[in-house]
Parts: sequence; structure tokens; C-alpha cells
Amino acid sequence: MPPVHAARATGVATLTLDSPANRNALSADLVAALRAALAAASADPEVRAVVLTHTGTTFCAGADLKSPCDPADFLALLREIAELPKPVVARVTGHVRAGGLGLLGVCDIAAAGPESTYAFTETHLGLAPAVISIPLLPRLDPRAAARYFLTAEAFDAAEATRIGLLTLHAEDGDVDKALEPVLAGLRKAAPQALAATKSLTAASVREAVARDGARLTGLSAGLFASDEAREGITARFERRSPSWVL
Repeated sequence: MPPVHAARATGVATLTLDSPANRNALSADLVAALRAALAAASADPEVRAVVLTHTGTTFCAGADLKSPCDPADFLALLREIAELPKPVVARVTGHVRAGGLGLLGVCDIAAAGPESTYAFTETHLGLAPAVISIPLLPRLDPRAAARYFLTAEAFDAAEATRIGLLTLHAEDGDVDKALEPVLAGLRKAAPQALAATKSLTAASVREAVARDGARLTGLSAGLFASDEAREGITARFERRSPSWVL
């Protein structure tokens, strides 16, 4: 089965991450499929907006540690979402970890239910949230970003909304109801106006991609190849603490 499914209804293209074997992790196959689906939605004149959602209890588990995508390909995905001339709306009803937070953060609007949780787990694996910092740092509260990037603590949807990761927190659990006025507004908007307005609201993210993308993909690749990362990833698979834990 393909890792991404696409459907269209009343001006909205819904792209669903569906790779249950690895909890929708960012494998080379999933990233390639998502890029292709986004390109198709971008080229479709009947599409006003894109909704990015998922099957299962995890929106995206981050990098596929068994078969990670090339950091440059992930950067290209983030760039393409930021530069897409149509708004991308994240619909989250499950957990989001590590690289998945970059995917969530680059979306123009993000809504989630109370059962969702979030964590930047990279430092516990010997890594850093390098590439994903590009769309996130322009949008997150700086103090909160420093705390959660460094400590890898998990936090809930209410906190994610407070720090700027989410636009909407559907406290009653009905994410679709929370998104109804959002999608209704986007359906009424003129395509040219949407593209021009998104270029304003996503300008800081686009600038960060152009300025920092090459440097941070290099940092990510170097960290993945390091001894610490090998130990951290091995420890995760062996369900033990890495050697550095005090």
C-alpha cells in the first residue's frame, strides 16, 4: 500500500499519511510520496487548500531510524510546503515526535485534539532538531523552544497551542468541527489572493530555509553518522538507556 493517500472534496485535497508499520515515520518512500502528492495538489486548479492528516495513533514518529530519508530530501519537502501557493492545514489526532514536529510546524494552520502529545526526542538519541528548527524557530516561543528542544520532555496539545506549535486545540476532541470555519474561509478565498497572502505569512520560514537549509542538513547528516547517534539509536532498538545517561 502507498504510504500517502490523496483525496479531493469541495476544493480541499486531503493527504493522509498511512504507514502503520513505522508509525508514519519519515522514510524515503513516505517523503517521496508526500512530495508527489503535494505537487499534484499544487497543480490542481480545483484545490484551494491541502489538509495533511494521518491514520493510526501517531501523526508522524519522526525519522525512520531503520531507513531514514536523506536530510536534503526532507528539507526539500519542508521548502515545498512553505512555498506551495495553497495553504496547508495539519489535522492531528495522535502523537507527534521529532521530525514529525517539523512537518507539523511548516504547515500554515495546525489543529489537534486533546489526545495528541509532542516531544523533540533528538537529544536523547544523540541528535539535534536541526532541519526541523528551520520552520519551527520563527514560530515558537523562544523560551519554550529552548526548553523542549533541549530536554526532550513530552507536552500536550494545550501547551503546544500556547507556545505557537498549534493554531487550534479542539478540547472536546472534535478536530473536524474545529476546522470547519477554517476550511470554509479558505474555500471562499480567491486562489491568487491565497497565494499572495501565504507568501506574506510564510515569509520568515521561506527565508530561514534559504539561509540555513544547507548548513543544517549538513549538521543533521553529520550527527546521524556520529558515535553518539549510533549508541542512542541502538539503545532505542534494544530498549535500554544510552551509555551517557547518568
